[in-house]
Amino acid sequence: MRLTQELLKQGISEKLLDDIKYFKHFYKLDERLQDRVPSTETVFYGKDIWSMCITAILEGENILLSGPKATGKNVLADNICELFNRPQWNTSFHVNTDSSSLIGTDTFIDNEVRLRRGSVYECAINGGFGVFDEINMAKNDALVVLHSALDYRKVIDVPGYEKIKLHDATRFIGTMNYEYAGTKELNEALVSRFMTIDIPQIEEDTLMIILKEYFPDASADILPQFAGIFLDLQAKSKNSEISTKSVDLRGIIGSLKTIRRGLKPMLAVDMGVIGKTFDQFEKEIVLDVIKTRIRESWEASDVFTGI
Repeated sequence: MRLTQELLKQGISEKLLDDIKYFKHFYKLDERLQDRVPSTETVFYGKDIWSMCITAILEGENILLSGPKATGKNVLADNICELFNRPQWNTSFHVNTDSSSLIGTDTFIDNEVRLRRGSVYECAINGGFGVFDEINMAKNDALVVLHSALDYRKVIDVPGYEKIKLHDATRFIGTMNYEYAGTKELNEALVSRFMTIDIPQIEEDTLMIILKEYFPDASADILPQFAGIFLDLQAKSKNSEISTKSVDLRGIIGSLKTIRRGLKPMLAVDMGVIGKTFDQFEKEIVLDVIKTRIRESWEASDVFTGI
């Protein structure tokens, strides 16, 4: 209900929200899977992005969320699962991810060989939403097994076992960032099975909404300085002056949490922002940016007046 109200505030049409309500009523959630439905504190902001995601999911499409670091791709994926009240199976891709990680592998139980189900298998039979985190980190040959599940066939054929037909509510959500080391081009055949949505870089207004939601008790004068750190570093990264390592919204939020606990602001951002890069030259650039926003003399009580 809270998420629905937030989307109404963002301007999402009531017709779409009514269609989601019908979807949830039609595909009732099995009580044993309730704990797999994400319960998110943060709501993704972006009317057009939300509208694209919702309409694609309602039409039975899979979606691929593509964008730079710290744009909220994972938050959006969790929000979608919560909004549609579907259990989530999350797979974090890496170079050693293979078909058995996704579909399952043989194991020995009660003196017989059985299939230990993978995340895609569980998703398929339970009508879940499968999240493929950093999908472009995996080898292309590992993803070929997904083709029949992602296209019009909607089946998984497990060698030596039965052919599985996907539950009608099953959807897959991929996330990817081309800036990370170890990423590669996705196979064209795989990309064609997704509706691709580009997530833009976060803007100041949206960032302030997020920070105020997390920290309503923070100083109205000082909180924008922490947003400014993120935006300044984002601009420097875009201009290739630094890498994306310090452009970390999680780090900014983590820093503010430790400040609220009583840590000095400069020590907090040292942990949450400066420490994310290990190149000494880059550290100095990041520190220079931070010093234009944060004073060495500030205490935690300057940021959170109620401490």
